[in-house]
Amino acid sequence: MTFCKFLLLSMIFIACAGSDDESDSPEAAPETSSEWQVLFDGSSMDNWRGYKQESMAPGWEIVDGVMTMTAASHEGDLVTKEQFSNFEFEFEWMVPEAGNSGVMFRVTEDHDAPYETGPEYQILDDAHHTDGQASKHSAGSNYDIHPPSARVVNAAGQWNTGRIVVDGALVEHWLNGEKVVEYELWTDQWKADVAASKWIDYPDYGLRESGHIALQGDHTSVSYRNMRIRIL
Repeated sequence: MTFCKFLLLSMIFIACAGSDDESDSPEAAPETSSEWQVLFDGSSMDNWRGYKQESMAPGWEIVDGVMTMTAASHEGDLVTKEQFSNFEFEFEWMVPEAGNSGVMFRVTEDHDAPYETGPEYQILDDAHHTDGQASKHSAGSNYDIHPPSARVVNAAGQWNTGRIVVDGALVEHWLNGEKVVEYELWTDQWKADVAASKWIDYPDYGLRESGHIALQGDHTSVSYRNMRIRIL
């Protein structure tokens, strides 16, 4: 009789312990964001075309797995074939000495140039280009509006890591692992900042809620690799 009671109590204890383990087990975390989409894989430029063009813009080549503008052209600006609203865009970039380019977002094609609608993440060799002397024109800036909080750009001929986060009106610029610019679109402060900049002459600048990502190809040579985007 004593053995039977012991066996019964043991079985109850084991069942209760198993129940507690199950209730305490963490649930799988829900998927909160989309997967990364590669925009350049080192072998194909199929995700890009020329601004207001059906095919690739002139001057762009793939050299050793790198997408490079080898001959700057007034028709050299690129846009993604897809349009994006809220996203995280990561890329690596490199310019030669005195190199100058830019990455724009929420660009539409109802004007002559991408910069008439899309704010610009500045790509620059700060050390050798005259724009590097003005902080709101230096690498990582929101060109001609917001200067970077720190000068963390690598020298010409070296790779830099860029990141642009756009979530509604909130925008972040990252350079080499450091957040260097943060701003909010469409506010009274934004309107005042635009009015005090060269963009005052472009009434559609920074107003769009969706559009293409654009790569500037009309200044100097510039190279990109490891470009990917994630929808927020």
